Amino acid sequence: MCLPPLLPTDTSEVPGVIAFFLVVVLALLVLVHWYVWRRVVRDVTVPGGLARRVGTGVVVALPALSVGALVSGRAGAPFAVQQVVAWPGFLWLATLLYLVLALVVGEAVRPLLTRWLARRAAARAVVTAPVTVPAPAPAPVPEGLPEGEPGAESEPAVVTAPAADVSRRLFVSRVVGGAAVAVAAGTVGNGAYGVLRGPRVKRVTVPLAKLPRAAHGYRIAVVSDIHLGPILGRAHSQRIVDAINATQPDLIAVVGDLVDGTVADLGPAAEPLAGLRARHGSFFVTGNHEYFSGADAWVDHVRELGMRPLRNERLEIAAGFDLAGVDDVAGEREGQGPDFVRALGDRDRSRAAVLLAHQPVVIDDAVAHGVDLQLSGHTHGGQLWPGNLLAELANPTVAGLERYGDTQLYVSRGAGAWGPPVRVGAPSDITVVQLASKQA
Repeated sequence: MCLPPLLPTDTSEVPGVIAFFLVVVLALLVLVHWYVWRRVVRDVTVPGGLARRVGTGVVVALPALSVGALVSGRAGAPFAVQQVVAWPGFLWLATLLYLVLALVVGEAVRPLLTRWLARRAAARAVVTAPVTVPAPAPAPVPEGLPEGEPGAESEPAVVTAPAADVSRRLFVSRVVGGAAVAVAAGTVGNGAYGVLRGPRVKRVTVPLAKLPRAAHGYRIAVVSDIHLGPILGRAHSQRIVDAINATQPDLIAVVGDLVDGTVADLGPAAEPLAGLRARHGSFFVTGNHEYFSGADAWVDHVRELGMRPLRNERLEIAAGFDLAGVDDVAGEREGQGPDFVRALGDRDRSRAAVLLAHQPVVIDDAVAHGVDLQLSGHTHGGQLWPGNLLAELANPTVAGLERYGDTQLYVSRGAGAWGPPVRVGAPSDITVVQLASKQA
């Protein structure tokens, strides 16, 4: 997500702001990991024991791998190294999110469970208390054997209340910590399965007032945010190609964030995309992640794979509407941002226009230029709940179809995942958008 209003307009201040932001993030991560260590390791293990030593080592190693997964690509590490650290590093980030959420819920459960156990123990003590009978007279102590010496009667040992409290707290900590770990592992495991299984196909019908009768029922397969990288590779591409081709679309629109890496590293993973088949071809526009990975090189490569890049340009589709595409707003840093005048300025507005634009935030420009339908991605639908709440702050539409004036905006949740190969509450999708003519 882009947050330009939070950044200073004076670029000389940017390094200081970035440094401050990194310090805050680092401090927050340290605090969160300390909390996890306390609740999942310290509170449930014996001091000095093997379990505590191993748990402490894991809590230290996993965040280190997460940092490696986040920075290895930007730092130019060999792709093999990126692949090694990506799986455990990114999966830990997703697990950490749900582990912390589960532990926070556990804080409310902990005192309730403790009081319940205390009441149950007290009730059991009353029920099992022995009947009091008169004590027999004490036996005489033999001569020469002082009281208190071996051979004399002594009081039986009893468990003190503090010891019982310690045992109860340990039990509660283990129940709450174990439940939190199970919830986090189950949530992340199910979310990872959804991503690795591949996206499901959705179908949406969009009526366009200016669409001619001849184009009624025209099908556009929309796929975004494939995110080929150290985790999602060639098999992921092939699953997407197979799913798209099975819908037999008239046109295929790849609306950005195809990759997280260079052509040299990910070219083989993208090769199956050459197998995309549609009556009027496949089209591509850049996303923000292409500008992290060498956008020009990827534009050239997708052209070699048989897709046509639309870089602030438009063409007339034989069915009777205009198809336009604009570069992503991230390209503005390289002088390659969206140019709506170039793509749409001189067109015949009596014709329906479909725009491919990676980010939904350009919808106002689409409305101003008379676009009938904008197809976007970028949001992932939030990807990891409750990430959808944050996505709503930065995007006009997070997922699905909405209307803005005379323009309709459809946002795909995407076919892959960025960072953790996990989706929770935002399943991946490929959408077949079927255009409907009101004249039909």
